[in-house]
Amino acid sequence: MTLSWQLWRTICPAIETVWTARIPKYYDFKICGYYLYFTAHCIVECMHVHASDARLTEGGSAKFFVRSGGDTVVQDRGRLSDHELSVICRFIKENYREMYLAWSKMSEQGFFEG
Repeated sequence: MTLSWQLWRTICPAIETVWTARIPKYYDFKICGYYLYFTAHCIVECMHVHASDARLTEGGSAKFFVRSGGDTVVQDRGRLSDHELSVICRFIKENYREMYLAWSKMSEQGFFEG
């Protein structure tokens, strides 16, 4: 029997603390109140960005796939308003090269391996 992540979090709050401490963020500052990060659960996916509040949980977070020119495909808008969504998409478009370097630095193959 496997336990869901939500159940684990209710059983042991320390697990979430350890998990969020290891999540690689693109930047230490927030955009529209959200951190931009990627997770160890995203193995061998194209470059993408999660946007979440200070808890850095995937529940309720937005997910953007980043195309080669910095354009984004929104897979999940999470709790973002239309305004927040457009600001974050514009930020990614303006900074995707730098973000890609941070993302690819996590692997010798040039892509993140969780």
